[in-house]
Amino acid sequence: MSRVSRHTPAARPLLHRWGTHVGRHPVVVVLAWVVLSVAALALALGGVTGKGLFDDLSSGDITAPGEAEDARDLLGEAGGGDFASDTLIVEGSPATNLLVRRQVGLAIERIHETDGVASVVNPVVAEGGVESPRVAPLVRDEGGDRYGFVTVVEYEEDLDDAALEEAQRQVSVQLGEIVTASQATDSSRGSVQMLVDEVVDQVSRDLTVGEGLALPVTFVVMVLIFGGFLAAGIPLAGALASITGALAMLWGFAHVIDLDATVVNIVTVLGLGLCIDYGLLVVSRFREEIADTLDGAPLGRDRHSRLLVIEATGRTLDRAGRTVVFSAVTVAIALSGLFFFPATFMRASGAAGVSVVVLCLAVATTLVPALCSLFAHRLLRRGTERSSDTGLFSRLAALVQKAPWAVILVVLMALVAMAVPATRMEVTSSGTELLPVGSEQRTFFDELADDYPELATPDVQVVTTAGEGEVRAWAEGPATKLPHVESTEVTEVGTADDDSTVRTVDLRTDAGALGDGTRELVDHVRAERPPFAALVGGQAAGLDDFIETLVDRAPWAVGTVVLATFVLLFLMTGSVVVPIKALLMNIVSLGASLGVLVWVFQDGHLSGLLAFDSVGAVEVSIPVLVLAFAFGLSMDYEVFLLSRVVELHEQGHDTDTAVRLGLQRSGRIITSAALLMVIVFSGFVIAQILAVKQTGVALIVAIIIDATLVRMLLVPATMSVLGEWNWWAPRWMKGLHARFGITE
Repeated sequence: MSRVSRHTPAARPLLHRWGTHVGRHPVVVVLAWVVLSVAALALALGGVTGKGLFDDLSSGDITAPGEAEDARDLLGEAGGGDFASDTLIVEGSPATNLLVRRQVGLAIERIHETDGVASVVNPVVAEGGVESPRVAPLVRDEGGDRYGFVTVVEYEEDLDDAALEEAQRQVSVQLGEIVTASQATDSSRGSVQMLVDEVVDQVSRDLTVGEGLALPVTFVVMVLIFGGFLAAGIPLAGALASITGALAMLWGFAHVIDLDATVVNIVTVLGLGLCIDYGLLVVSRFREEIADTLDGAPLGRDRHSRLLVIEATGRTLDRAGRTVVFSAVTVAIALSGLFFFPATFMRASGAAGVSVVVLCLAVATTLVPALCSLFAHRLLRRGTERSSDTGLFSRLAALVQKAPWAVILVVLMALVAMAVPATRMEVTSSGTELLPVGSEQRTFFDELADDYPELATPDVQVVTTAGEGEVRAWAEGPATKLPHVESTEVTEVGTADDDSTVRTVDLRTDAGALGDGTRELVDHVRAERPPFAALVGGQAAGLDDFIETLVDRAPWAVGTVVLATFVLLFLMTGSVVVPIKALLMNIVSLGASLGVLVWVFQDGHLSGLLAFDSVGAVEVSIPVLVLAFAFGLSMDYEVFLLSRVVELHEQGHDTDTAVRLGLQRSGRIITSAALLMVIVFSGFVIAQILAVKQTGVALIVAIIIDATLVRMLLVPATMSVLGEWNWWAPRWMKGLHARFGITE
């Protein structure tokens, strides 16, 4: 006989009531999501406003409040900050020919007269041309009468987007005339904006290729897991809804804060992975619950059968839905730790990540159960509805419980060995190195730095409003004796808001913008200040400021995330021991993933297999992002397992039995979810952007470690050793749990 729960609707938990509501109106829920998804996609692609998500993304130095940012702001006040410009490199021009020099000079003069152009540098001065104060550094003698030269066009600062675009269009044509007039054998163009555009375009391509490969493979694996196309398609439908929603939310964030292009990959793929995880859990539980509700009876098409489906939907959300809510909250808590860091990039990642987690939660508790209810008849397959209490995972748990101390020792030794390289981590903040070798703008800026080093941004800038005399005295004397300094130059930038004259002492080193020698120089100048008030800026100085803010804010971020996660797990389990144990195991597994990150990308192992060129360090933002995202995903699987174990323990099973049965009933879900998440994040690994590739490898390693060594071996071993102590808590906390705890 089939059966329906005898609970009255008023006595049923909130999630149960919500599930039955979704089960009664599945068509309405599905249609609502279709409309929302289409609208979100149109918004993100610019179909509504004419400007899409990828038109509003940025890419540049990752900065944090500090002395380097103050120096940049002061330069901006004086008109020496970031400005729009175009740079042209010409190679193989017979620039000694007077006719060539004159034609080039006239072409440059036409650029100078273009509306919106503030200045243009003429390296090959001829009669009638625009004189340049910096000719010598802009010409490269190639031998004989073959020369290379470079010219730089700077645009007015107050141009609106339309005026700047028109000026750039005209200048582009005129730069082509310079190439023709110079009789060059080759030429290349570049600018900061073109570099940003190339990074954004590459991110867009990486996203398309990564998800284009991940989705079909994911679908095939899910068909094998579920044994049917429809059951596999429901979580993917939810994932597609999450992707479109995530893109729309990122479009909104890009209008409020500077959103780095790499955030798009991270957030959309996180949404894709979480939705597949949650969809997998909900669909599996629905099939189990409807089989339990039917109790062996066939599912018909009558009203009674429809009520049974509605009841199964309610029971699914009451149980799997509760797990999804716990999981989503733990992931959101982990990502909220990014809010403690003042860097815009970190806060943007945190805000976008938390928003996407909320979106995944909404999809898993509305669209996915609605589709389950709508296609309930086709979801049932003999032999796939009920979870067996015996199988691979229960046997594995039994083996672990026979020698738990040995398992704990071996697993911890393996994790510590993997974590050791993390102790020598070096960080950097790459610019053009984010792009693959051979890309157009990376090649351009590499050639510019090699052939025209005087045009490169100084490695260190000392920014001051002091008088010219004392600035020059320091720049031409003590500054030349500073470690690693190769040259110094004093530049008068302009007037600040308080009418003071802003000057810079530009220091170029023998170590490059982010080399150890340059960072040593920054520390030296900040420790032994010039004899006048000054700010030390530059890329290395900005990196040091960023690291300092990470160190200062990390205790607050970690403390808040740990405390919130502890409270959440306590409310779920009623235990003090289980949350502490879960947090400690996460620390070890996260350390192992960071160690692998260093071993691969800093040391350069597997560079051929993964198609990257090591820069000898890890991107400074990646460890923090990996810790936040991987911590959330690890707790995601912890919740999957604990929800089953707690449920079984509350039903009267002893701890070993609860763990063994819980692992058997959740092991397939955890393993499948981890496998699917690995497939999804593999799209990161084939990305061309280095930061995205590093994120993908670290997260894949973290997922594999957590779903195998930790969840399948370390958790059952430690719970077996602790026995009933797993559920210990002080009496007063037991009282709190009885009053406020959230249980099945």
